[in-house]
Amino acid sequence: MVAGVLVEISNKSVDKIFDYLIPCELLPKIKVGVRVVVPFGRMKLEGFVLEIKNESSTNIEMREIEDVVDSDVVLNSELLELGKKLRDMTLASLISCYQVMLPKALKAKNNSHINIKYDYYYSLNDVNIDKLTSKQKEIVDLLKLKGSVLKKELTDISVSSFKTLLTKGYLKEEAREHYRVLYKDLEISKKKLTPDQDKVVSEVINNSPNNYLLYGVTGSGKTEVYMEIIDYYLKLGKSSIVLVPEISLTPQMVMRFQQRFGDKIAAIHSGLSDGEKYDEWRRIYRGEASIVIGARSAIFAPLNNIGVIIIDEEHSDSYKQSDPAPRYHARDVALLRAKRHNCSVVMGSATPSLEVMARAQKGVYKYLTLPKRVNGKSLPKVVVVDLNNSMKKVRGHLSLELREKINERLENGEQIILLLNRRGYASFVTCKKCGYTFKCPNCDITLTYHKSSSTLRCHYCGYGEKVYSKCPECGENSLNNLGVGTQKVEEELMQQFPKAKVIRMDYDTTSGKGKHEKIIDDFREGKYNILLGTQMVAKGLDFPNVTLVGVINADTSLNIPDFRSSENTFSLLSQVAGRSGRSEKAGEVVIQTFNPDHYAIVLSSHHDYLHFYEKEMTIRKQLKYPPYFYLCNIRISGKDSNYIFNEAIKIKNSLERNLRNTIILGPSTSSIFKMNNVFRYHILLKYKSSEELYLILNKIVEHYKTNVKIKIDIDFNPSQMF
Repeated sequence: MVAGVLVEISNKSVDKIFDYLIPCELLPKIKVGVRVVVPFGRMKLEGFVLEIKNESSTNIEMREIEDVVDSDVVLNSELLELGKKLRDMTLASLISCYQVMLPKALKAKNNSHINIKYDYYYSLNDVNIDKLTSKQKEIVDLLKLKGSVLKKELTDISVSSFKTLLTKGYLKEEAREHYRVLYKDLEISKKKLTPDQDKVVSEVINNSPNNYLLYGVTGSGKTEVYMEIIDYYLKLGKSSIVLVPEISLTPQMVMRFQQRFGDKIAAIHSGLSDGEKYDEWRRIYRGEASIVIGARSAIFAPLNNIGVIIIDEEHSDSYKQSDPAPRYHARDVALLRAKRHNCSVVMGSATPSLEVMARAQKGVYKYLTLPKRVNGKSLPKVVVVDLNNSMKKVRGHLSLELREKINERLENGEQIILLLNRRGYASFVTCKKCGYTFKCPNCDITLTYHKSSSTLRCHYCGYGEKVYSKCPECGENSLNNLGVGTQKVEEELMQQFPKAKVIRMDYDTTSGKGKHEKIIDDFREGKYNILLGTQMVAKGLDFPNVTLVGVINADTSLNIPDFRSSENTFSLLSQVAGRSGRSEKAGEVVIQTFNPDHYAIVLSSHHDYLHFYEKEMTIRKQLKYPPYFYLCNIRISGKDSNYIFNEAIKIKNSLERNLRNTIILGPSTSSIFKMNNVFRYHILLKYKSSEELYLILNKIVEHYKTNVKIKIDIDFNPSQMF
C-alpha cells in the first residue's frame, strides 16, 4: 500500500504530494488526515496523509513512512476539502492552508512538544482487604466515603501507607484528562427578547439556510439574538461558531455565553497558551463543546453538523489575515463551510462594511435590522470639538470641553472611556537643531518612544534601543518628542485629574496572559474611573456606568493613505460612541478633530450610517474601488532593490499582455518600503472578473517559486496595502 503525503515545507517548489510505502506494521494506523514522519532527502519531516492507494503512479523508488504521529485523524474530510479550496482562493501553498487550521500542537513541524495533562484519581478495588494499620484504615475510610479522590487531596495522609495499599492492589488509579482552560461557574440566565429581536430570530430560524446581514445600532442587543438562534439549533443537536474581531471582546462574550449555555462552549483565540488551545481543540473534536467562540482562526473549528455561523462586528479588518499566507478572509471561509453544512451565516454590525451592505442591498444577503436600543434610550449625544480653535486655549491633548465633561462625570461617580488610536508615549523623537529623526535600521519607519521602558521601538520588526540624552548626529541636547501616544495621555490625565483612577488598555498593557480580562473586570467593578485605550476599547464592550466617551484625535485613522480611511474612521467613531449610555444613564460623546466638516465625522456624530454608506459608495464608484471593483495586491520583495524593481516591471508587462478589462497600477514602492531589511514594491489590480486572473497569477507564482532572490505575495481583496 502507498500513502500520498504532503510534507511540512511551505515552499511552493515542493507544494505537492509525495508517495511513500506503508510498512505492514503501520498499516492499521495509517488513515487519511493523520500526521506521519517521513524521510525527505537527508531530513526527517512530518506531513499529512492525503491519500491511500494500492500503488504509485510514478516510477521513482519509494521510501517508507517511519512513524505515525496521531492516533486520531487531525484533518477530517471537510477540512481536507476546505484546505484545497483555500489554496485555490489565495494561491498559497496547500501545506500552509492546512497548518492555519490547527493549534500549534497539531501542526506538522511542531518543535515544542505539548503534553496532555492528567489528574489522577484513586478509589477502592473490589477485593478483600486484609488487616489494616490505623493509617491505612484512615485512607480506606476516606475512599469509602468519597468514592474516588484526587491525588492532590491526599496531602494529609501517610505516603508509605498509601503506597502499600496501592502495591497490594487495594487501590486502583484512574487518569482523567485535565483541561487547562477553566471556565467560571456561572448561574444560567436568559433575557426576554424585544419584539424587534424576536422578529430577527424568527426570520433566521424559519428561513434557513441563508446568509444574513444584521444591521443593528449599538446597544440593540445583537448578542441576545445570536444566543437565541444558537439555542434553537442546539436543541436540534447542531453546533455553532461565533466569531469576534478582538481578543478583548472574547472574555466578555465567553462570560455571556456561559451564563446561557454553561460548559457547552469552547474558546479559541490568541490569548490562550499553546496547551490551552490544544485542549480546547480536542474538546471540540470530541463533541464535548458544541458552541465555539473565538477570533478569526475559530472558523476552522472541527465541528460537525453546524447549524449557524455568527460573525459579530463583521466590518472589522481583523477577520482578514494579511500575513503570513494563506491570506484569507474569515467571512469567505464561513460561507464555504455554511454551504457544506447547509446552514446559515449571520453577519452583525452597527457599521457594516460597504461590501457586505452592498450585497445586502442587492439581495445577495438577506437584510435584517435592529433599529433601536434594547433599553429604549436614545443613542448618545455627540459633540464635535474643532481642535483648530480649541487647542489654542489649552496645553496638552484634552480640550476645555472634554476636561469639563470628565470632571462632571467624576463628580457624579460615573465612568469615562477615552480613545486614542496610537500606543506608546510619542510617535517619534527628533532633534530640534539638525532635524535628525530616530528610525529603525531594519525598516523604513520611525521608532516610537515608550516612556515606561525608556526605549525607542519599531512596531513592525520589534527592534528596540535605549533613548539617547543627546542627538547622535549633532551632539546637542535638543531631542524633542513629537506626536502623542497612550502613555503620554495617561500621564496628562493623572496630572489634570489627580483623584481619578486611570487604567490604560493597549498592546503594551495587555500583552501578558489574562491582562485583557483583568482590565475589563476591574473597570466594570468600578476600580477605575477612566479607561484609556486604542481601538480595542471601541468595539463590543458593555459597561453600564460609562456615560462619557472621548475621542482624543479623530483624524488619526482619517489621514492614513488608504481608500478605506473614511470608512474606518466612521466605523471607529460610531463604535466607540456606542460604548456610552448603554444602561439607564444618558450618554454623551466628545469627538476632537482638526477636520470637523469631513463627512465621516459629521455623519458619525449624527449616528447616520445609511447616509454615510450612500456618500462613500458614490466616491468608490468614481474611483473604481470595492464594492464596484475587486482588488488584488501583488507584493514583490527581496534584498536587492534594483533587481526587485526590474522584476516588478517584467511582471507588470506580463499582466498587461495577458489581462483584459483590468486596471493595473504600479509597480510602486510600498508605504513601508523596507521592512526587516527587505525591499518591497507592489502592483495593484482592479478587476471585475477573476476567471483569467487566477490563471495568470498562478503562472507568475510558479515562475518565481524556485528563485531565492525574490518573493511574490498575492493578496486578494487586501485590508492593508503596506
